[in-house]
Amino acid sequence: MRSAEVTRKTQETDIRIVLNLDGSGKGSIATGIGFFDHMLSHVSKHGLFDLDISAQGDVHVDYHHTVEDVGLCAGEAIRRALADKHGIRRYGFAMVPMDEALASVTVDLSGRPFLVYSNPLEGRSAGDFALDLVPVFLHGLADRGGVTLHVSVHTAENPHHAAEAIFKALGRALRQAVERDSRVRGIPSTKGILE
Repeated sequence: MRSAEVTRKTQETDIRIVLNLDGSGKGSIATGIGFFDHMLSHVSKHGLFDLDISAQGDVHVDYHHTVEDVGLCAGEAIRRALADKHGIRRYGFAMVPMDEALASVTVDLSGRPFLVYSNPLEGRSAGDFALDLVPVFLHGLADRGGVTLHVSVHTAENPHHAAEAIFKALGRALRQAVERDSRVRGIPSTKGILE
């Protein structure tokens, strides 16, 4: 079983994540930010990851610290659960519609963190959750997970739909990338290492 537990405690947040990459999509997520919980549940469901997240943060200040630190912990959990990345597909891609919104996510578990992000609704909010926080989460995940991420919202009018399409696509792309491929021998890199 490829799983990991990550904790992080600072003066701004106290976070615990338990991740099983080979799960069935069960999630128990409580960050204190309802919309963010809803988005993370899509990653769990569509990635078929068992994902438990408990986070307490200084949400009375704003949501930034909690969102960023959950991203850092999620990336760390993915990195640890994958260990040496032996036999994985490495790459993943998903394009997901949510009504009028269409988002794509491309993943490379390269060991080299990078985020390319494009969303025409930047600066908008879904309720009290600013869409500017989505790349904050993704940046943390990419940095600690050693993941190259390309995320694009191609069309959207509703901020909720745009975010939901992103998080569903993220779950599906990660699921594909972490899957074991019986034809892959060793590390899927001509260098023989992914870091």
